[in-house]
Amino acid sequence: MAKFLTTEWLNALTEACNANDEFTGAIASVDLTLQFDTTDAPEGTEASYYLAIADGALEAGAGPYDDPDATITNDYETAVAIAKGETNVQMAFMTGKMKVSGNMAKIMMNQAVFTKFAEAASAVDVEF
Repeated sequence: MAKFLTTEWLNALTEACNANDEFTGAIASVDLTLQFDTTDAPEGTEASYYLAIADGALEAGAGPYDDPDATITNDYETAVAIAKGETNVQMAFMTGKMKVSGNMAKIMMNQAVFTKFAEAASAVDVEF
């Protein structure tokens, strides 16, 4: 079991997503990089991480990404609620619990990717 927001979790996320045929099919022609910043991440976790999608594969990595398409910022409680499926991403955004900066058009164009990502990510056994 991988602890949420750790390198082990990011590695498991990369593996699960790239092993999911529906997800890899959805990202076949997508080039998108998202930076995630968790404002109050617990000690021993990654406060910043990225998801880079290119060439039909996803890489989840620790730390900041140089020039992401968009940056998503939220607190730890919101990040956990979204990861558990307890909070809808759109609701978190609309209520101000999640801030997004960068290329919003590119995010909107790739909504199907986010649905398939959530399905693929659910295969990761996570400890919160």
